[in-house]
Amino acid sequence: MKAREIRDLDDAELTKRVTELRKEVFGLRFANATGELDDTAALRRARRDLARALTVARARALTTVAA
Repeated sequence: MKAREIRDLDDAELTKRVTELRKEVFGLRFANATGELDDTAALRRARRDLARALTVARARALTTVAA
C-alpha cells in the first residue's frame, strides 16, 4: 500500500487498517517461524506497510494536539 493511499484514509479506516496490518504481520511471522511461509518477502512488505500506517497515524495525532 502506498503512503498516498494511507493518507487518503479517514481516522477510523486508518485505525482499522493498522489493526489488520498488525494481525497480518503476526500471521506471517508465525508462518515463517513454522516454515510454512513460501514468500518471505511478504513479511517485509507487511512490516513496511504497518510502519507507513503508524507513521501517518502518529503525524495526525501530533497535528491534532498541536492545533
